[in-house]
Amino acid sequence: MASAAYLPFLVQAFLAAAITGMIIGASHLLGQRARHTKIKDSAYECGVPGEGVVHTRFSVKFYVTALLFMLFDLEIVILVPWTFVYREFLHQHIPILWPMLFFMFVLVLGLFYEVKKGALEWER
Repeated sequence: MASAAYLPFLVQAFLAAAITGMIIGASHLLGQRARHTKIKDSAYECGVPGEGVVHTRFSVKFYVTALLFMLFDLEIVILVPWTFVYREFLHQHIPILWPMLFFMFVLVLGLFYEVKKGALEWER
């Protein structure tokens, strides 16, 4: 009887695998590169042939901005679950406030360092 409880999951997993296989197969058979012609095999952008260098160099400021976004996004990923379990930790007399305040202090200190170094200034 326990296997009957897994039946909806197994049906859904089978359907997902079957649909995925059909989409990949149709893309392979009917896709852009199916006919192997020069026009079909060339890269294009909105129907216009590409011009110039394909791989251009990006400025470091794009990477710095992405890294800063990931840093503060990680902060939110850590703080949101903490807010949900804060009452449970207080109820069990587990001190969680000071470690989280230290975590926030380090992040705010890092933010001030970034502002001081000019990492958030776009035009330089």
